Amino acid sequence: MKTHQYYVYILTNNSNHVLYTGVTNDLERRCKEHKNGLIKGFTKRYNIHKLVYFEEFDHIETAIAREKQIKGLLRIKKLYLIETFNNAWEDLCPDNKVLFLSKNTSQMP
Repeated sequence: MKTHQYYVYILTNNSNHVLYTGVTNDLERRCKEHKNGLIKGFTKRYNIHKLVYFEEFDHIETAIAREKQIKGLLRIKKLYLIETFNNAWEDLCPDNKVLFLSKNTSQMP
Protein backbone atom coordinates (compact mmCIF):
# COMPACT_ATOMS: atom_id res chain seq x y z
CA MET A 1 0.00 0.00 0.00
CA LYS A 2 1.39 3.37 -1.03
CA THR A 3 1.72 5.92 1.73
CA HIS A 4 1.13 9.56 1.02
CA GLN A 5 2.79 12.38 2.87
CA TYR A 6 1.29 15.82 3.31
CA TYR A 7 2.88 18.88 4.82
CA VAL A 8 1.63 21.97 6.57
CA TYR A 9 4.25 24.67 6.31
CA ILE A 10 4.97 28.23 7.28
CA LEU A 11 6.95 30.55 5.03
CA THR A 12 8.24 34.03 5.74
CA ASN A 13 10.09 36.84 3.97
CA ASN A 14 13.75 37.79 4.49
CA SER A 15 12.94 40.08 7.43
CA ASN A 16 10.72 37.41 9.08
CA HIS A 17 7.81 39.86 9.35
CA VAL A 18 5.22 38.30 7.06
CA LEU A 19 3.97 34.75 7.65
CA TYR A 20 2.17 32.44 5.24
CA THR A 21 0.72 29.03 6.09
CA GLY A 22 -0.02 26.43 3.46
CA VAL A 23 -0.47 22.71 2.78
CA THR A 24 1.10 20.51 0.09
CA ASN A 25 1.91 16.93 -0.81
CA ASP A 26 5.42 17.82 -2.05
CA LEU A 27 7.27 20.24 0.19
CA GLU A 28 10.39 20.60 -1.95
CA ARG A 29 8.37 21.29 -5.11
CA ARG A 30 6.23 23.85 -3.29
CA CYS A 31 9.30 25.59 -1.87
CA LYS A 32 10.80 25.79 -5.35
CA GLU A 33 7.54 27.27 -6.68
CA HIS A 34 7.52 29.94 -3.96
CA LYS A 35 11.24 30.76 -4.35
CA ASN A 36 10.87 31.18 -8.10
CA GLY A 37 7.70 33.27 -7.87
CA LEU A 38 5.63 30.68 -9.72
CA ILE A 39 2.67 30.99 -7.36
CA LYS A 40 0.83 34.22 -7.99
CA GLY A 41 -0.75 36.13 -5.15
CA PHE A 42 0.20 36.87 -1.57
CA THR A 43 3.52 35.03 -1.41
CA LYS A 44 4.79 36.49 -4.67
CA ARG A 45 3.62 40.02 -3.81
CA TYR A 46 5.36 40.00 -0.41
CA ASN A 47 8.41 37.95 -1.48
CA ILE A 48 7.62 35.12 0.93
CA HIS A 49 9.88 32.19 0.16
CA LYS A 50 11.76 31.11 3.29
CA LEU A 51 10.55 27.85 4.84
CA VAL A 52 10.76 28.17 8.63
CA TYR A 53 8.36 25.51 9.87
CA PHE A 54 6.60 22.36 8.72
CA GLU A 55 4.71 19.36 9.99
CA GLU A 56 4.23 16.03 8.22
CA PHE A 57 0.95 14.09 8.01
CA ASP A 58 -0.24 10.79 6.54
CA HIS A 59 -3.75 12.00 5.70
CA ILE A 60 -4.77 15.09 3.75
CA GLU A 61 -7.80 15.70 5.96
CA THR A 62 -5.58 15.92 9.05
CA ALA A 63 -3.15 18.23 7.26
CA ILE A 64 -5.93 20.56 6.10
CA ALA A 65 -7.44 20.64 9.59
CA ARG A 66 -4.02 21.54 11.04
CA GLU A 67 -3.47 24.23 8.40
CA LYS A 68 -6.78 25.83 9.34
CA GLN A 69 -5.89 25.57 13.02
CA ILE A 70 -2.53 27.30 12.50
CA LYS A 71 -4.10 30.00 10.32
CA GLY A 72 -6.50 30.72 13.18
CA LEU A 73 -3.73 31.19 15.75
CA LEU A 74 -2.72 34.57 17.07
CA ARG A 75 0.58 35.74 15.63
CA ILE A 76 2.36 35.29 18.97
CA LYS A 77 1.38 31.61 19.01
CA LYS A 78 2.63 31.15 15.43
CA LEU A 79 5.93 32.73 16.47
CA TYR A 80 6.16 30.34 19.42
CA LEU A 81 5.48 27.39 17.12
CA ILE A 82 8.25 28.48 14.73
CA GLU A 83 10.76 29.27 17.47
CA THR A 84 10.32 25.94 19.23
CA PHE A 85 10.90 24.16 15.91
CA ASN A 86 13.48 26.45 14.28
CA ASN A 87 14.81 28.95 16.82
CA ALA A 88 17.27 30.53 14.35
CA TRP A 89 14.58 31.05 11.70
CA GLU A 90 16.84 29.28 9.18
CA ASP A 91 15.57 28.56 5.70
CA LEU A 92 14.76 24.85 5.97
CA CYS A 93 14.73 24.48 2.21
CA PRO A 94 17.92 26.05 0.85
CA ASP A 95 18.69 25.12 -2.74
CA ASN A 96 15.17 23.61 -2.97
CA LYS A 97 16.09 20.69 -0.69
CA VAL A 98 14.35 20.31 2.66
CA LEU A 99 17.02 20.05 5.36
CA PHE A 100 15.22 17.39 7.34
CA LEU A 101 12.01 15.49 6.92
CA SER A 102 10.95 13.91 10.16
CA LYS A 103 7.76 13.66 12.08
CA ASN A 104 7.16 16.92 13.89
CA THR A 105 5.53 16.13 17.17
CA SER A 106 5.25 19.70 18.38
CA GLN A 107 1.98 20.48 20.06
CA MET A 108 -0.15 23.57 20.04
CA PRO A 109 1.16 26.28 22.32
